[in-house]
Amino acid sequence: MKRLKLPIGISSFERIRTGGFLYVDKTKNISDMVENGDTYFLSRPRRFGKSLLISTLRDLLEGKRHLFKDLWIDKNNAWNWEKLPVVVIDFNGISCGAPDDLKASLTFALEEYAAKNGFKLESPLLKTKFKELILKLRDKLEKKVAVLVDEYDKPMIDFIGKGNERLKTGIENREILKDFYGVLKDADVACALRFILITGVSKFGKISIFSELNNLYDLTMKEEACDLLGYTHNELQNCFVDEIKDLANKQNETENETVNKLKTRYNGYRFSDRDVNVYNPFSILQALRSLSYKNFWFETGSPSFLINLIKENNYFPPDLENIKTEEEAFSSFDLEALNLEAILFQTGYLTIKETKNRMYTLGYPNQEVKASLTGHMFTAYSEIENSSDRSKFLKLPVYLEAKEYEKFFSVIKSIYATIPYTLSSKQDEAYFHSIFYLMITASGIDAKSEVLTSKGRIDMAMELASSIYIIEFKRNQSAEDGLNQIRQKKYYERYLSAEKEIYLLAISFSSAERNVVEWRVKPLDLNEETANPYRPVTSYL
Repeated sequence: MKRLKLPIGISSFERIRTGGFLYVDKTKNISDMVENGDTYFLSRPRRFGKSLLISTLRDLLEGKRHLFKDLWIDKNNAWNWEKLPVVVIDFNGISCGAPDDLKASLTFALEEYAAKNGFKLESPLLKTKFKELILKLRDKLEKKVAVLVDEYDKPMIDFIGKGNERLKTGIENREILKDFYGVLKDADVACALRFILITGVSKFGKISIFSELNNLYDLTMKEEACDLLGYTHNELQNCFVDEIKDLANKQNETENETVNKLKTRYNGYRFSDRDVNVYNPFSILQALRSLSYKNFWFETGSPSFLINLIKENNYFPPDLENIKTEEEAFSSFDLEALNLEAILFQTGYLTIKETKNRMYTLGYPNQEVKASLTGHMFTAYSEIENSSDRSKFLKLPVYLEAKEYEKFFSVIKSIYATIPYTLSSKQDEAYFHSIFYLMITASGIDAKSEVLTSKGRIDMAMELASSIYIIEFKRNQSAEDGLNQIRQKKYYERYLSAEKEIYLLAISFSSAERNVVEWRVKPLDLNEETANPYRPVTSYL
């Protein structure tokens, strides 16, 4: 049997089904959605399959049964294959550089739909043209109409972070769209509609853009939509068997090692209280086609605006791994008052890690996002402009795995030394801690900051394939003080069940030198710790 191709960047369901591409079957989820409701909203990060969902729904609602052959919805006779008129408004193809462009482009799209169906729109205004199109489609075809909107928020969010003048354009576009979407709540129009789905990246508050359309059922954080987009781990293992074998062979790994690496690097997005994680489809498809592990998702967009927002909010970068927030924060996206937690979640840089008592803990979804975002933050916080200086930290995992500590700290010290004096001279211990954390995580090492134990708080823990480093930072104090604190409070106890080598590492910063001046490392020996927790250790200066 000929192997199916990977559908990287393809958002046309028809092209996937007729062009020999692999399709991960989501038709049960889609069937349940359409059968159980008729007016939906869904937000997901970019490159997550929203456009493919819209395309699939279009073909389903237009009754193109041949495209669904052998999929769940066809094999289980779960659809009546009635052909409905479908209006798709795809803002990826709508001009929105200025409010007049948005109006003209939307008008053209509506008139084009009417022409394809053999009639003209006579209404003078954009809003009334939209209403006229829906009613005439219903009357001509004697079927209720479906309306599918893709990237509904593009005319607004495209202007965020580009200055006040550009933001005004986004605000003006928002008012146009608020009026436009309000047509769908018109009493005559509502009677003519069978189904509505509006998708986008952001989730504006109901009093903002959707105040005129308050009957939308928001799927964004509902359990029934937790795996509607993205691939679950089971789907990865069941649908990409040959591709996983190819990647394992190329990387000289076992298939189990390959699956675990893919999971660590690309899995981890969670969108509801239900503990279900999904992979970003774009990243996993790129990894399987290129037979490599890279940060593919970050290559398709720049987080510079978010980095500036993080700095403006005076966020301690390590805290991004452990943000506590309420559900209401997720729907507070507002152009005039941006909420950092909401933006980071909706854009996919953070995801749900835990839910408890209506409180959500957010953190990085996976290693791809963590390493890439911290790399960008490292550049912004250190203000190091030379690319060769920035790339030094990429050697850190190699040195640490080989236990070449002298080389490891040589890189660390050289990076601190390149930070401009005007920046580093004004910073406290938290700044030095932040820079260390950012360069470590950007290098690909799995590091966690401010780790709680029953006896205190570990400054940082670094976890590698076969070892764990427990770190205590000191400023203008000896590294020995830090090492003794780790031993006295037995921070290592948290990791005893990990079945990895454990190392205690103390690092001393100097305010005068603005750099690391001393460090000490020691492998954990439980017998030794029990006998003499304050035994002197070898010092490395």
